[in-house]
Amino acid sequence: MSTKSSDPGNAGQIRETRLADALSERYLAYAMSTIMSRSLPDVRDGLKPVHRRLLYAMRQLKLNPEQGFKKCARVVGDVIGKYHPHGDQSVYDALVRLAQDFAVRYPLVDGQGNFGNIDGDNAAAMRYTEARMTAVAAVLMEGLDEDAIDFRPTYDGEDQEPIVMPAAFPNLLANGAAGIAVGMATNIPPHNVDELCSGLIKLIDNPETSIAELVRCVPGPDFPTGGVLVEPRENILEAYATGRGSFRLRAKWEVEKMTHGLYQIVITEIPYQVQKAKLVEKIADLMFAKKLPLLNDVRDESTDQIRLVFEPRSRAVEPEHLMEMLFKNTELEIRFGLNLNVLDADNTPRVMNLREVLRAFLAHRQEVLVRRSQHRLEKINHRLEVLDGYLIAYLNLDEVIRIIRFEDEPKTELMKAFGLTEVQADAILNMRLRSLRKLEEMEIKNEHSKLSEEKAGLEALLASEELRWSRIREEVEQTREKFGKKTTLGKRRTEIGDAPQEIDVPLEALIEREPITVICSRMGWIRALKGHITDISDLKFKDGDESRFAIKAFTTDKLLIMSSAGRCYTLGCDRLPGGRGHGEPIRLSIDLPQEHDIVSMNVHRPDGKLLVASSAGRGFLVAESDVMAQTKNGKQVLNLGKDETALIFLPVDKDHVAVLGENRKLLIFPVEEIPEMTRGRGVILQKYRQGGLADLKLFNIEDGLTWTMGGSEGRTRTVTELTEWIGKRAGAGRLPPNGFPRSNRFE
Repeated sequence: MSTKSSDPGNAGQIRETRLADALSERYLAYAMSTIMSRSLPDVRDGLKPVHRRLLYAMRQLKLNPEQGFKKCARVVGDVIGKYHPHGDQSVYDALVRLAQDFAVRYPLVDGQGNFGNIDGDNAAAMRYTEARMTAVAAVLMEGLDEDAIDFRPTYDGEDQEPIVMPAAFPNLLANGAAGIAVGMATNIPPHNVDELCSGLIKLIDNPETSIAELVRCVPGPDFPTGGVLVEPRENILEAYATGRGSFRLRAKWEVEKMTHGLYQIVITEIPYQVQKAKLVEKIADLMFAKKLPLLNDVRDESTDQIRLVFEPRSRAVEPEHLMEMLFKNTELEIRFGLNLNVLDADNTPRVMNLREVLRAFLAHRQEVLVRRSQHRLEKINHRLEVLDGYLIAYLNLDEVIRIIRFEDEPKTELMKAFGLTEVQADAILNMRLRSLRKLEEMEIKNEHSKLSEEKAGLEALLASEELRWSRIREEVEQTREKFGKKTTLGKRRTEIGDAPQEIDVPLEALIEREPITVICSRMGWIRALKGHITDISDLKFKDGDESRFAIKAFTTDKLLIMSSAGRCYTLGCDRLPGGRGHGEPIRLSIDLPQEHDIVSMNVHRPDGKLLVASSAGRGFLVAESDVMAQTKNGKQVLNLGKDETALIFLPVDKDHVAVLGENRKLLIFPVEEIPEMTRGRGVILQKYRQGGLADLKLFNIEDGLTWTMGGSEGRTRTVTELTEWIGKRAGAGRLPPNGFPRSNRFE
C-alpha cells in the first residue's frame, strides 16, 4: 500500500507500507482514542470527557445552582464549538441523561422542560429545554480556579479545559458509569453517597481496612429507581473484592386485599434502566402467547409514582407463585453487572476493587488539597507583601506623597527610599486617595493579622500528612452532611433484601385447569376434546381405524402410557393436539418403536400405585411417581423374557386381584400379597403348565367379581361367593364359574 505522509515537510513523498501495518497502526490509534477519550470514566471524578466538558461549559456560562436557567442549545453549542467536536445530538443525549433522576442517582444537571420519562419517551428538542448545574455538580468543580487540577489545550488550541475535576463528591460510585470501548467495557452501578462516605472515613482512619469491612459500610448498589437487591451477601463481597460480578435486582411489590377474598399485586418500584412502557408491552405479549397462565390482567395506573397492577387468574393463585413466574419471564427481575474497569490517575485502564477505587478517590483529594493549599499560600504571600508595602506607606505618608508628586521615576525612588519590592511599589502607586484615611490603615492591619494566621495554618497543613487527612475527613463529613441519608436526595432507595428461596411453582398453577376427554385410536392417533364427553359414538376416525382409549382428564394432568415392551411414557395433557380432525400420531410425541404397541393409558395420580404384569403371568406393584418419564424415550419399568410382552398396567384402587390364564384357570388373592418394586420382572402371579396370562382385574371382595356377558346388550354378571377361587399368590387356580365368557376376558 502507498500512503502520503501527513508531515508537511514530506509533502508529495510516497512511503511504501504494508496494508497490515497501516491498518494496525490506525486501528490502535482509534482504540486508544475510544478507551481514553470516550468510553471509560476517570476513577478520580467518575466522568467521561463529554460529561466533564458539559459541566465545564455550563460553569463557564455561569449556570450555577442558585442562578437562572439557559437553553440547552446554548450549552450544547458551546460544548461542540469549544471542547467536544462531535455530534450535537450525542452531546445533548449525554446532557439529558445527567438530568434524569430515574437514570442518575445524583443528577448533575437541573433540567427545566421535558427531559424524557421512565417509559422511554425521548426528551424535547434542545431548543425547548433549559438547564443549569445542581449542587452536586458545583461540589464536583469546587476549587477549579484554585490550581487544584491541570488544564490542557482544547482540540483547536484556542482555549483550555480541565483534565479532571477536583471532585469533592465520590461521583464514580455514587452515579455509576457504563461504556463499551475497544476490547474492554465498564459497567458500574450507582451507590448511596452516605454509605460511600462511611467507607471513605473507614479508610482514612485505617488505610488497611479489609474489603469485608468496607462492604459492611457499602452493602450494595443504590439504584435511582429503587427495587430490592436480592443477591447473596457472599456474592456481593466477591464482586467488590474482584471488581467483577453482578447484582440480582427485583421490582418491589405488595399485595392489596380486595372484597370477596380477591387481591391484586401492585408494583411500586421497577429495576434500574427498565422502561416501564416496554415492560408492560412485554407482559401483555406473554399473556397473549399464554406464557403467563397465572396472570389475568395487567394495568398501568402510574402517575408521577409507579403503580403497575397485576390481577391474578383466580383468588386461588398464590401471590408468591404469580410473582415468581413474572420474575422468571419478565424484566421485573434483572441482573446488573459490575465491571469496575476505569482509567486510573496515570490514565491507564484497569479493573479495580472497591478498596482501590476509594483509595484512588482519597489520593486525588489529597493532591487537590495540597495544590489548593499551595495556591492559597501563594495568594496570601502576595497579599501580605502588598499589605506590608501599604503599612510602610502609611508610616511615611508625607514622603511617599512627595516622591509621587515631584520625582520623575516615582517607582524607582520609592523602592530605593523604603526598600520596597516592585510589587509593593506598584501597589502603592495604584492606591486610591480614599484609601489614605485612618480607618483603612486599621483594616489593613487586621487583614494582615488574619492572613498571617491563615498562612501559619496552611504551612502547618502542608507540612503534616496527618493534618491533611484530618482535613479530608472533615470534607467527607461535610459531603455526607450535605447529601447523606438525612436529606431527601440521599435516602437509600434500593432495599437490601435476603436472597430469595427457590419457589417451586406447581404445574397446576402454570396451566389453566380445563376438563378434556383424551381420545386415542387403535392406530395411535391422539387428540384432546374440550369437556368431559360421555358419548363418543359420533366421533370420526380414519378409514379402518376406531376408538381404543377414551379418558376423562384435565389439562393439568399427565398421561402414563405403557407399551408392550414394558416401557412407560409420560405425556402432558396440555400438550395434546386439539379435537379438530383426527389429531396427531402419538409417536410424534413419544419415541415408541413401530414394532411395539400401546397396552394401556391412564391419568397419573401423584400418590397412586400401579399393578404391572407380563404375558408370562409375572408382575409387581410400582409407585406412579417411579414410572414418570422425563424424556420422550420413556422409562423401562417391566423387564421381559424372551417372547414375553407387557399386558397389564392398572391403577391400584381395590383390595383383591383376579388373574385369568390362557388355560382358563381363575385365581383370586389379596393385592397386598404382591410386592412393591421400582423395576424388574416381578413375582409369579399365577402358575401355568402351558400358555400364559390372559387377563387380570382388580376388584373389592365385598362387591364381588363382575364380568361382561356376551351379546350386544352389554349385560354383566356379578358373583359374590368366591371362596372356591380364593387362594395364595402363585397358585394354579380353578376353572371360572359357569357362564364365564368364552373370550377368556373380564370385559
